[in-house]
Amino acid sequence: MRVYLGLIAKRAGSGVPEALVTKARNSIGEVFPVPADTVTSAIWRGPDAVLLAWSNEGDAHRNPGLLLEANGHAVGVNGYLAGPADGARLLAGDRADTLGGCFAAFRAGAGELSAMTTVTRACPVFYAESDEVHAVGSRALQVHLVTREGVRWNALGLQSMIRQGYFLSDETPFEGVTVLPPSSELRVRNGIRVIKTEALPRAEAVPGDARLKRAGVEALAGALLAAVEPVRNAAEPVNLALTGGRDSRLMAALLHAARIPFRATTNGLDDHPDVIIARQIARSLRIEHTVIAPKQTEKKDAILVDHPLTRTLETLRTCEGMTSAYESIVGYLPYSPKPTMNGQSGEILRGGFLYSQGNLAPKALTRRVDAFFLKDDALFTDEANAHARELAAPWQAMDQCGALDHLYVTHRVGRWHASARAGSLRRGDPVQPFLDNRVVRVALGLDPLWRHSEEVVHDLIGTLAPKLRGLPLEGSPWRFRKDLPPTFAQRLRSRIRPVPEAAAKKVGGWNWRTSPGPVLSAVLRDGIDLDVLSAIVRPDAVKTMLDAPELKQPALVWNLYTVSAMLNGLNLDGEPVALEPIRVTVPNGTG
Repeated sequence: MRVYLGLIAKRAGSGVPEALVTKARNSIGEVFPVPADTVTSAIWRGPDAVLLAWSNEGDAHRNPGLLLEANGHAVGVNGYLAGPADGARLLAGDRADTLGGCFAAFRAGAGELSAMTTVTRACPVFYAESDEVHAVGSRALQVHLVTREGVRWNALGLQSMIRQGYFLSDETPFEGVTVLPPSSELRVRNGIRVIKTEALPRAEAVPGDARLKRAGVEALAGALLAAVEPVRNAAEPVNLALTGGRDSRLMAALLHAARIPFRATTNGLDDHPDVIIARQIARSLRIEHTVIAPKQTEKKDAILVDHPLTRTLETLRTCEGMTSAYESIVGYLPYSPKPTMNGQSGEILRGGFLYSQGNLAPKALTRRVDAFFLKDDALFTDEANAHARELAAPWQAMDQCGALDHLYVTHRVGRWHASARAGSLRRGDPVQPFLDNRVVRVALGLDPLWRHSEEVVHDLIGTLAPKLRGLPLEGSPWRFRKDLPPTFAQRLRSRIRPVPEAAAKKVGGWNWRTSPGPVLSAVLRDGIDLDVLSAIVRPDAVKTMLDAPELKQPALVWNLYTVSAMLNGLNLDGEPVALEPIRVTVPNGTG
């Protein structure tokens, strides 16, 4: 994981105050959620600008280095680039939107500071200003601390955090700090900040014949093949997390087509569909496959879970108040350079939020878009609801299929995923082709309903690894084929290597976060301070909801708990509180 911070003086010739540079350096313990003794740093200084960088990568080799310097300029890359020469291209002045990879870039020169995001902004850029400087950085809290005295919350901006558990805007929890939009460049010259944003790619209509469809699929396949170049010369095979689903299967097909050595790992018992199907995929591609079975212990009647305050502190410290403590973020482990891949965010290739939309009628699509921004409006103040309606308006004015497609990239990936992935980035930097700048640009140019049909992903797998064509899927069949009778080859395969119906994945299984039981429910209720939330929610309405015998909306309660802790001044740089775990009873027949 890397942390970048750029500072530039508002008045030419005045320089960045040394006290601010010192303040920035001293803040790293508060904003970088890794042990202090694992952190290394670098700095570039110009007449009026400073670019600072920190990393916990140790001696792990990455390209480009922490800071690249040439001809009086410096560039820092957060994330990874698709090509080994792309760092030099950024240093020479190329725009981020012309390059592949999943990254943000920070560039500094004499009297100039800039920062750039890609189409997904999965590596975010935050910016703010004080009377003396403009600041841009990869950690929102650090940008806030160098432009303000102490932490000051953006209370009204937190309304979508309570509704959804993440931001549906470019706001942050911190007063005065904003996140740069997707496909944007922020540039400061002569004390003036200018932001240029490129609209997300416009989707073309569904191709009218098979030849044009094939051309669209081949263009996407070409972008995907270019996206795995960063792992081509890895010192050891890529480890792919493989299941029986669509997205990790596409990753296997991609690595196979690129002739990049890889092995696969699947978690589960031998009779689980993920394991059965993953074995068929591995056998077909002749790759090493490891199955990791869950620990088998005698049945117990309860589990112990971290106290919500302990959980909230870790989430806030790692995700900076942009993800709810409802989420289970990846815990810290020492950084490892071992190459890994998975199928995360494959929904981009299947229509974004359309992938989970069964009813495609216009009214149903409109209700879905409205629900993102305006759900539970009776619980919120008039000001919070007015703010939500303002945020919703541009999306409501769009074609609703396109809105659900772009909402996924802009806010689900660009806000929720960008925040939550900070936990895993402390451990290493997985290559994620579904978040590659060029891949997403090509994908968004394809009709979202065509991608929603899953024909695009199906044909990609067939193009990249024909051996996988027709292998069974875990869960529901391909959408575009579900009403078609099975082919003779499919019937034959199912007889030779059937997937046991009894091993179907459990749906709606017990989850302690959504079924917290009376003890944990009481802790959550008691930890919500309605007074500090009164600028966002209606205390009486929320109290009525909380006083119900059972928590009807546990995720919402977790969100309320998280925001309440923030506004009550929970110390973001504090050590985890030594609180006793909570005992949650396991329902009969579960576990």
